[in-house]
Amino acid sequence: MTNTLHVGLIYGGLSSEHEVSIRSARNVHAALDPSTYRVTLLYIDRKGDWRVVPADHLASDGGRAEGGEGERLLFAPGQNGGAVLTRQGDTAPEPLGLDVAFPVLHGQNGEDGRVQGFLQTLGLPYVGPDVLGSAVCMDKEVAKRLLRDAGLPIVPFRVVRRGEPRPTYAGVSDALGSVLFVKPANSGSSVGTTKVEDASSFPDAVDTALRYDHKVLIETAVRGREIECAVLGNETPRASVPGEIVSTAQFYTYEAKYLDADASRMVVPADLPEAVADRVRDLAVEACRVLGCEGMARVDFFVSHDGDISINEVNTIPGFTERSMYPVMWQETGLPYPALLDALIRLALDRHARDAGLRTTRT
Repeated sequence: MTNTLHVGLIYGGLSSEHEVSIRSARNVHAALDPSTYRVTLLYIDRKGDWRVVPADHLASDGGRAEGGEGERLLFAPGQNGGAVLTRQGDTAPEPLGLDVAFPVLHGQNGEDGRVQGFLQTLGLPYVGPDVLGSAVCMDKEVAKRLLRDAGLPIVPFRVVRRGEPRPTYAGVSDALGSVLFVKPANSGSSVGTTKVEDASSFPDAVDTALRYDHKVLIETAVRGREIECAVLGNETPRASVPGEIVSTAQFYTYEAKYLDADASRMVVPADLPEAVADRVRDLAVEACRVLGCEGMARVDFFVSHDGDISINEVNTIPGFTERSMYPVMWQETGLPYPALLDALIRLALDRHARDAGLRTTRT
């Protein structure tokens, strides 16, 4: 075991996607080869406490650690990875000696650059995009503006901020169309999202979104297919085969994503003309370059029946559950789940070494 890499698998968190994070972590943990990796589970409970928990915690859906089970963590920033220390009672703290962190945190307080900045302060390599890429992609308004300024196709939108005068449905629909999606600008997994088709439901939809964020995104409801594409890599990212989400729900809701097995299904690879599939892959890679996403990302598109393509959003820590597209798309591209995790960890270590070299050059 002396040659194994010590991975800190971080999951749980303070967002509304806490349970999804646990399910993703369960799958990642099961797929990490124990002959290559020694895994320590770092669970963030609903109060924000970080704890080291036993491996069987992942079978409990996070309920057991809420009462304080596990060893509390201390953090000491510094060179060469700093230190992540365990503390149990009055005993002296002991270093964990992590080689790399693997955050499997979805939504706010985990996917938005906050945890990434913390890990970077510790000097610890971590899987997934860095602070800037994570923060930019979490804020859908900022991401859309950057993509639009780079000349990439996006879904038309308007923004409502807390404290500003509310737009009317008539005013918004004149610009965006009669069918709209209203969503928090900083959220994921369709949490707080409402489909609006008339004036009567518009105010409640804005109120719902404002419960999750101070800023609301109002988008044109694009009639078309929901296509996704997985991206992997640092300086030279590559794209998977595209996949399609076929949903029987009104739209691809949180329940359709994670809870109701009959509400949606994945079609991988998506049945697209070759030219359209190639264009989706090219746009996915270009979107990641524009937004500064290294490591991994899932880019979501709408493809109309006449082949027009619009970028919907970019997800920097895509799901790794049994119903998640990111690993399935790579599986169908020829990269099995364990090999995908190997690649993600290697990319984290490579980026950390590269950036450390740049810091040394500057000094």
